[in-house]
Amino acid sequence: MAGPSNACSPDRPQIWLCHQIQRDLPAPPEWMTRFEADTMARLEGVRRREFLASRWLMRQGISQASGTAPEHCQPVDGRPVATVSPPHWCLSLSHSRELAAVATAGRPLGIDIEPGQRKPDWTGVARRWFSPVEQEWLFRADDPFSFLQVWTLKEAWLKATGRGIAGNLQTLEVRKNFELYGDQPDGLWQASCFSAEGFVITLVHQASTDGNRTLWPDITLLEPPADDFALTPARPTDTSWEPLFQRIIRARR
Repeated sequence: MAGPSNACSPDRPQIWLCHQIQRDLPAPPEWMTRFEADTMARLEGVRRREFLASRWLMRQGISQASGTAPEHCQPVDGRPVATVSPPHWCLSLSHSRELAAVATAGRPLGIDIEPGQRKPDWTGVARRWFSPVEQEWLFRADDPFSFLQVWTLKEAWLKATGRGIAGNLQTLEVRKNFELYGDQPDGLWQASCFSAEGFVITLVHQASTDGNRTLWPDITLLEPPADDFALTPARPTDTSWEPLFQRIIRARR
């Protein structure tokens, strides 16, 4: 099968979205790696469906970003942060029960999504894990939506810099008006936050120092997979998105 012809530049991040579907397969599809098949076999219910859909979406995103046929696209085993085939692409994955998102680029990146109407017990989370500066302006704003934006920023930052949540949530400080300060002095880091399909979506990526810093990532909503999750190229479908903010992440001194 010929691969897609509209390959994207690895210098500009791409985001691929797909609505989760309430379908499952009795056995892992043949295109999965042994690691993926073994992982899927241990999962049940929602987690199994999310895993299947996200693995399908990763291959679709890699394919459309690189111009390689989907069946020849493969992420690394374990945490899917890069590609095996084609090589040299960076990946990031986020999903909920309703939407999956995959980001692709040639440089490190991280993506996180949260339902825009979610109203968690955010004050308790902020008191325990956020810096005094963050707590001060968030409590003054008293706005769950602002908290969701801060949370997705921190999650995307940790994914982009290859770290887990434990002990690392304050390595990115989000100040009033979403001024961002991180602990990575090397390279140019950029954050883009927007809303789409009812979700807050935040991408953090390491940008080219000689590129246009103000470019938003390309955002594409793909049609859901067929019943058999075949790797035929997925078609884009209509979507709309609204920019919330875009910032350079300054290095903390």
